[in-house]
Amino acid sequence: MSRTRLLIILLAVAAVVAVAAVLGTGALTGTRKTASPACLPATLDHSAKLEGLGVDVSPAPETDTASPYSQISFLGVPPAEIHEVSVVGRRSGDHSGRLHGYSQGDGASFLPDAPFDAGERVEVRATIGAGRSRTIGNGGKRVAFDFHVDTPYSTASVPAFPNPKAAPADYQSFDTLPDAQAPILSVTLADRDPGAGDILTTNGPGPGQYGPLIYTPRGRLVWFDHLPKDETAENLSVQRYEGRHALTFWQGKVLSLGFGQGEDVVMNSNYRTVARIPGGNGLRADLHDFQIAPHDIAYITAYNAIRCDLTPVGGAPGGAIIDTAVQEIDMRTGLVRWEWHSLDHVGASESETTAPKATPWDWFHLNSVDPEPDGNIFISARSTWAGYQLEAGTGRVLWRLGGTRSSFKMGPGTETAWQHDGRILSDGEVTLFDNGSNPPIHHQSRAVRIGLDFKTHEAHLNSAYTHPNPLLAVSQGNMQTLPDGNAVVDYGGVPEISEYARGGSLLFDAHLPFDMTSYRGFRFPWSGRPLSPPTVLADLDDTGEETIVHASWNGATDAASWRVLAGEHPESLKPQTTIPASGFESSTILPKKYAYVAVQALDSAGHVLDTSRPAHLATYAASLPTTRRSG
Repeated sequence: MSRTRLLIILLAVAAVVAVAAVLGTGALTGTRKTASPACLPATLDHSAKLEGLGVDVSPAPETDTASPYSQISFLGVPPAEIHEVSVVGRRSGDHSGRLHGYSQGDGASFLPDAPFDAGERVEVRATIGAGRSRTIGNGGKRVAFDFHVDTPYSTASVPAFPNPKAAPADYQSFDTLPDAQAPILSVTLADRDPGAGDILTTNGPGPGQYGPLIYTPRGRLVWFDHLPKDETAENLSVQRYEGRHALTFWQGKVLSLGFGQGEDVVMNSNYRTVARIPGGNGLRADLHDFQIAPHDIAYITAYNAIRCDLTPVGGAPGGAIIDTAVQEIDMRTGLVRWEWHSLDHVGASESETTAPKATPWDWFHLNSVDPEPDGNIFISARSTWAGYQLEAGTGRVLWRLGGTRSSFKMGPGTETAWQHDGRILSDGEVTLFDNGSNPPIHHQSRAVRIGLDFKTHEAHLNSAYTHPNPLLAVSQGNMQTLPDGNAVVDYGGVPEISEYARGGSLLFDAHLPFDMTSYRGFRFPWSGRPLSPPTVLADLDDTGEETIVHASWNGATDAASWRVLAGEHPESLKPQTTIPASGFESSTILPKKYAYVAVQALDSAGHVLDTSRPAHLATYAASLPTTRRSG
């Protein structure tokens, strides 16, 4: 590795140490002088399943982590068999409300008309079964369970992560995409796997403009959705929604505490938003993961700061802790079908971080959710250095991989530290992005495949992928397993994205500017065609005798060339020339002065995909900068 590249990477690491403090273990705020309520449970055997019934409920019975704005979810029985729901708060009293069924037909949520009181105990009673009578003889069974409401710790005054301007050398600008400054993707190893598709990633938090980004493997920008100030995009991917491929990402505010408050977004191939998942039960969707399962069921992460007496773990009596949740959401109705909380199932003593005297404590840091075909869920927690397999329905931890209480004997090379993005492959292998840093534990970050032997309870390292120029990512990152077994690795805090063959050879390598960060990076074949027409801008050259034309179509993947039309009237434009779509923005010069110009986007066979609106030179020339830029 050259000294220049080494210096760049070292500077990048220094630049993202602050990001690591945010997205890694969390920032700390001031202390409280008053005592907080107890929130660390005495036992960790909570189950969401009602005994004797195939019904899972949330908030889970006996939980201490229910939000004041919780709905009461009944999952596993048709809505018509849920009746006579009674919800009573010890302080807030009887709660009226309505029962709303899930679009999948397998349950319903009772939505109280008013929130619960912080810290109170809530009693739930209902009849489950075919009969609508109060009698068991008609097929109904009377059920009852209680839960406690948490005491929220307000994050209203917590600022977003700083977003300074990017250096001019870090971004590209285009005449046809006003005010946008898209980060440059530099390709350092040409693609040897073109079938893997385009590059999907995001920038931030940190310097530069935020928004979802798609590039070709050659580093050419395909799509940039520049977001408003204080809005960040993370986790751009391709998933299936309503039977079709769609873009999915998170959008919102990244708090300096290390998590997000926003919504998950689904866009179709026309870049039209077709679904928004803001989270439920009073919690905003967090940035760390968003997975769409069959039947359009979403699994999202949510972070919840609550007041908590931390003296049992060496913290402050007036402390606060960040509880993390997995929410299973019906995407059509927005109802929460099921909810899981880390504090109910994992002991705070398993954390590799120390309970601070200042608060809140990011003891767990949930950063991935992987729903399995059998209904179980595999999650990764950065702050405990462990992955957890959760049982379908009950939410109980079936086994741990790594951490202080691993269910497996960790073989050589299998132990991870501050890891991200845990996934279980169809053959049972577990994949993780092992940061190994913040503080440093390993000398470089890596992606790993780990095999599990359930007979001997041993974990074996099957593969490890490391960059030929050692990279140490202090935060973020992911590993994507492609259908052919190749691995795409994004190094997060060091915004490098690489593809490796199954045997470990490097097939592709690129990076965003090293003072930026990319939470995750993926490769997918993507075909997009915007609903909006192509954009054209035109003005005269310095002599006033020739016409300069710029054309682009933000997000279009099948435009191979541009047919340039020009004339004296918008209704009588004629073809003047055809130019290749050589980049995000293509430019040409017509050897004549025209009053109006338009462009037609053509596919590789020469068919017209769409036509721009005519551009009037007199209208546009007055507003264009004197120094022209092209990309």
